[in-house]
Amino acid sequence: MRPSCALLIATASVAIAQTRSPKRGLVFVPKPATPEDNKVWVQPGSDLTWYYNYEPTPSSAFSDLSQDQFEFVPMLWGPIDDTSFLDSVQNQIDSGRDIKHVLGFNEPDSQYNGGSNIEPSRAADIWVKNVAPLADKGVKLGLPACTGGWGGIPWLQQFLGNCSELISTDDEKKNCTYDFVNIHWYGNFEGLASHMGSYAAAFPNVTQWITEYNWNDQDLATTQAFYNASTEYFDRMDSVGRYSLFGSFRSKDSNVGPNAVMLNNGGQLTDIGAWYLGVSSTGVDPQSIAGRGHAPIAGAVVFALAIGILLVV
Repeated sequence: MRPSCALLIATASVAIAQTRSPKRGLVFVPKPATPEDNKVWVQPGSDLTWYYNYEPTPSSAFSDLSQDQFEFVPMLWGPIDDTSFLDSVQNQIDSGRDIKHVLGFNEPDSQYNGGSNIEPSRAADIWVKNVAPLADKGVKLGLPACTGGWGGIPWLQQFLGNCSELISTDDEKKNCTYDFVNIHWYGNFEGLASHMGSYAAAFPNVTQWITEYNWNDQDLATTQAFYNASTEYFDRMDSVGRYSLFGSFRSKDSNVGPNAVMLNNGGQLTDIGAWYLGVSSTGVDPQSIAGRGHAPIAGAVVFALAIGILLVV
């Protein structure tokens, strides 16, 4: 008896999806109504090594974890009129927290959907006062994370030009330094790869962090296929230093569609959530409401059947 081609493909998809990578991190967007979800991301066996929360200080949910266990990466989200970000990071370093990286502004080129909407010249002034000094402490600096729109790279180029003007003198021209670029993308895989290529051309030989990405508002099969294609691509690209899927919430709380999530409405890991953490498929429908006490066995049954058929052959 020979196993069907469809079954072999399904089994292979599970094997491909269940991979592990030290590049994976968490975009932490907790919901006060479901604090029990917070520990999902650091459960035993989780593949996640780092996180950010759009804030300069770590989340209380992970306060018991050291930087070696779960690295916190501070972010300067938007405009400030002082040096509070620099002071915060410096205080964390002084208190013993090993801050290794920081992230620049969140979508400064947009006033919509969480964008910080800052003019490049003002952002440059804030950067020089709050972010640039951290390089002297050995902290690696990530450029502001623009949207996936056409205006993102021009915004960054203007920002760097303004930054250079601020630190240069009549006698010496200087450039603001940075260690990696941050990329956001919502759309299909081909567009993602093309967008990364545009960044590689604009910022050659610079490490890329993809700090928000997903293909929003698609059916489940399309969403899962995008997840598998993108993670395989990130993991084999030496230019990608880290990546973090935007989807660490329940389906009903999602602003990227009901299927592009890592938790169902009962707080169980979906297949994408399980794959992202590097654990076995769950077979959980993202839009289902079953809680963690009712773990489905569909994925395990399919896998067991596949193995059984292959053993019979």
